[in-house]
Amino acid sequence: MSEKQAAVWTGSIFKGLAVSAFLMATSSMTLAEPFTAVGAYDGGIRAFGPDQTAIVPGGEAMLMGRGFQPNQPVYLRQNGEALNGGEPYLADDKGSLRAQISIPETANPGMYPVVAELGGDAPFATTFDVTVSAQLDEMGVDAYAVTSAPIVKRPYQVAYGNGAIYVAASEGRPPITETYVAKIDPATLETIAKVQPGPAPERNGRDMGHFAVHGIGIAEQAGQIWVSNTHQDTVAVYSADDLSLIKQFDAGIVSHPRDVVAHDGKVYVTATFTPKVHVFDTETLEMLAPIELSSARRAKTFGAAGLSLAADAGKLFIASLGSDEFAVIDLTTGAQSGGFAVDGSKSTIGIAANSDGTRVYTVGQNNDTVSVIDAKSGEVLRRVNVGAKPLNAVVEPQTGNVFVTVRSADHVVVLSPGGEILANLPTGSLPNHLTQDGNGNIFVVHMARRDGHASLGNKLTRISAAE
Repeated sequence: MSEKQAAVWTGSIFKGLAVSAFLMATSSMTLAEPFTAVGAYDGGIRAFGPDQTAIVPGGEAMLMGRGFQPNQPVYLRQNGEALNGGEPYLADDKGSLRAQISIPETANPGMYPVVAELGGDAPFATTFDVTVSAQLDEMGVDAYAVTSAPIVKRPYQVAYGNGAIYVAASEGRPPITETYVAKIDPATLETIAKVQPGPAPERNGRDMGHFAVHGIGIAEQAGQIWVSNTHQDTVAVYSADDLSLIKQFDAGIVSHPRDVVAHDGKVYVTATFTPKVHVFDTETLEMLAPIELSSARRAKTFGAAGLSLAADAGKLFIASLGSDEFAVIDLTTGAQSGGFAVDGSKSTIGIAANSDGTRVYTVGQNNDTVSVIDAKSGEVLRRVNVGAKPLNAVVEPQTGNVFVTVRSADHVVVLSPGGEILANLPTGSLPNHLTQDGNGNIFVVHMARRDGHASLGNKLTRISAAE
């Protein structure tokens, strides 16, 4: 091996490649001669860890591909070097590909682009990413008190207001049979009440089951709970007191709604993947004109996802999942007042701003990073690797510390305002979303893994400073 090859393999995640023998083609298979044939590919390749967990140094990575020609050879290259000694992998007779790769202990965490060259009668090339996640040691455990209790099944989001915790939960895909809005005592973590939304209208002749609740926000002054019905592309309003339904908006008014934030008589809802934040009036319960968002990136479209309120600054901050940036809305004018690209963040989904709007934290779920950003200049002050698949974040206002749900790692990471890792707390399976109560407490909802122990998920966790 040349010095160049040795250097590549030392830094590559694919050192020690091991693939099941039935996926390997013979060495006689080759790619077509250059510029002699043109093929096509309408499939995809993805990489994940065992049992849908993280890919980590010293662990295994699973490759799953579809859309190939039957028995088509697939050659992989990473960092310009052929993998598997130049031997191709072979799709099965249905055009599917499965492989298992050993990740070396020396692999550096990061997102690695891999080129897949398709041979045979339909030559083509495509790329896919393999993300190797850091395995952070547990730390700072003694600095926090962590208490959990079982709640409704498949909780998605959590919100605090009017002295109570509210949870939105929904199981599976349509037809939805289990979905709830739940009210929980923040001191005892006991469920006070829960309600199941009513039946949803059919879509294209398909039974949708119940209106499914996913996102949740609280209009405290109005005594209202607003939820996003993601599968039905709409929102609903419930009483914060007894969870009775106040209004169910018609299906189809908000495309794939995600986050919900209330402020000063208005409710703001992100329409995922679109350049819009929808606005509602808490008094009239009417839908107002949406806020249109523009991208800070040339020739890109803003694709809204996470939403965070900087109340003292009167600003909303919105993450763009599609273009890795964030936008700012001035709530006095109800219009976008700025935005910045977040370079080095991949699939920017979650966002958290401090109360005065000077610091923003964005969550890149596909490269395991939290970016610490100066909200005025857009400068990325620090980028922190927090482990596998971070999803959401919130700023605890008393300390300014940032709490991040690291979903595939089953941990909550605590960062200082400047981005130093203060703690890595084991809290349960699949921590999905979190909120704060203004009194130093953080509340996290956990889902249960499909094939895991239910006791590790479907619960609410309270994190507070240890006495």
